[in-house]
Amino acid sequence: MDQSLSDGQVDAYLGRVGLPGAPATDVDGLHRLHTAQLFTIPFENFDVLEGRGVDLEPDAVFDKLVASRRGGYCFELNGLMLRVLRTLGFDARALLARVHLTDPPSGRTHQLNLVRFGSDLWVIDVGFGGGGPRAPLPLREGTTDCGAASFELSRCEPWGWMLRTFESGEWRSSYSFDMGHVTGADIEVGNHYTSTSPKTHFTQLATVSLPTPEGRISLRDREFTEADASGLRTRRIAPGRYLEFLRDTFDIELPELPRTIR
Repeated sequence: MDQSLSDGQVDAYLGRVGLPGAPATDVDGLHRLHTAQLFTIPFENFDVLEGRGVDLEPDAVFDKLVASRRGGYCFELNGLMLRVLRTLGFDARALLARVHLTDPPSGRTHQLNLVRFGSDLWVIDVGFGGGGPRAPLPLREGTTDCGAASFELSRCEPWGWMLRTFESGEWRSSYSFDMGHVTGADIEVGNHYTSTSPKTHFTQLATVSLPTPEGRISLRDREFTEADASGLRTRRIAPGRYLEFLRDTFDIELPELPRTIR
């Protein structure tokens, strides 16, 4: 699932995320890749909501997110990022996390990636949506300020590492992970559950989200939210304007309204 991209695919990916060329294989290059994809390719679940499933075959993910200019969720977004990282020469592997936005937390249903530079490890995650890292995070205990939000990594038994996010004036636990080896089959199991179970919100609610330099824009069914330093603003999107709004705001083209909007 993590086979290398062809030269043509690398060029198409760089064009999709607005980079003029492949960045250096160093920490600065890692930041450039993370920022470019995070602020360009939206987090969204429309295929899951419509019951079409999520195909994690490498070319299917590439065609959807790059060629068709769609978004995706963690297994797609971080799966694509992992292929890009490895193709460009980064020492990278997948990790799986438990989401702590509810109590008790989820199973291991979130994919992120780990990058190694010698003895230094970095967490890179472009697929969590709201509350996800806005930059690569050094894997050590402490806080990283990313402007519109701050992030804290700490050891937290029995979960391993815990990521907490400070946003809108409060800290909250986002997810926990450990260093356990992750196989393609592990990812397939997490993807299958997340994309099919009626117990996950991905199968129940249309969601699309994209960070901005000042905060984030997001759409949950018909409720559009803009978050920045001045606060939160929400408004309802009429069904008749929904597809046009998706295209103009998130650059996503859908053939028909999601089932929860019809």
